[in-house]
Amino acid sequence: AARAELGEAWDIPAGVIPSQAGRDTDGILGAAAEGRLGALVVAGMDPADLADPRLAETALDAVPFLVSLELRMSAVSRRADVVFPVAPVVEKAGSFLDWEGRLRTFEKVLDTGAMTDGRVLDAIAAQLDVRLGAGDVPSVRRELGALPRTRVGRPSAPSVEPATVPQPGPGQAVLATWHQLVDLGSLTDGDEHLAGTARPPVVRLGKGTAEALGVADGDPVTVGTDRGAVTLPAAITEMPDGVVWLPTNSPGSTVRRSLGATSGHVVQVTAAPVAADAAARPGPLLNTGGVSQ
Repeated sequence: AARAELGEAWDIPAGVIPSQAGRDTDGILGAAAEGRLGALVVAGMDPADLADPRLAETALDAVPFLVSLELRMSAVSRRADVVFPVAPVVEKAGSFLDWEGRLRTFEKVLDTGAMTDGRVLDAIAAQLDVRLGAGDVPSVRRELGALPRTRVGRPSAPSVEPATVPQPGPGQAVLATWHQLVDLGSLTDGDEHLAGTARPPVVRLGKGTAEALGVADGDPVTVGTDRGAVTLPAAITEMPDGVVWLPTNSPGSTVRRSLGATSGHVVQVTAAPVAADAAARPGPLLNTGGVSQ
């Protein structure tokens, strides 16, 4: 019913707006990795931010034709057949969706004539004989604002059974992880001084878990899965036993790439052997912008 309303408002024949659901990001990447897509258009994506960075890179390598919309050299643009250097935020109008789900529009601050994402997408669509009409943000806003109020009621939220609580066995723990404010994210590229202010990556675990492993603060602890492992100094923290925490994307702790896991997964936790040179040092290991001393 909602598709019929939109088709009527835009004077589109019935059946032009697809009735089947489109692929989500994981579905797109999976199809590309399996050779089922002929081309990809990728805008501002860092594979490290996705659930499976290795799958994303496999998809980028496998797709026959890759178009990148970017501000800087990236893992995508290095692989791309065509790169469009699009305008940064200050040189275009657009909108953000804030953490409350509210739409926040912004206007162009500088006018350098740089291509916007919408202009690039318009040009690509034109080559496919499609009039997209996304190149002029004010026009898009006016068109969306002119749509009549829908007569279709919103569907109720689906009934979802609660997930089963993970039950780690001996030598295992439930993984908790999130991004640090300063980490290996793309926005810190080229700023070594800012990167040097990042918190030292550690494995956080509760006192009971640490005692079971026989480790103290600063001792190396290895967190692993069938894919790989991460070894970092332990930081005993007030937290539940049977849980271990790692920074998601920090130096020495690229959790999604190295472990193929994320929050809620059960991982192996072991005390790692202390290197002979580290044991001989008189003081603790300090992270000072990539230099250990």
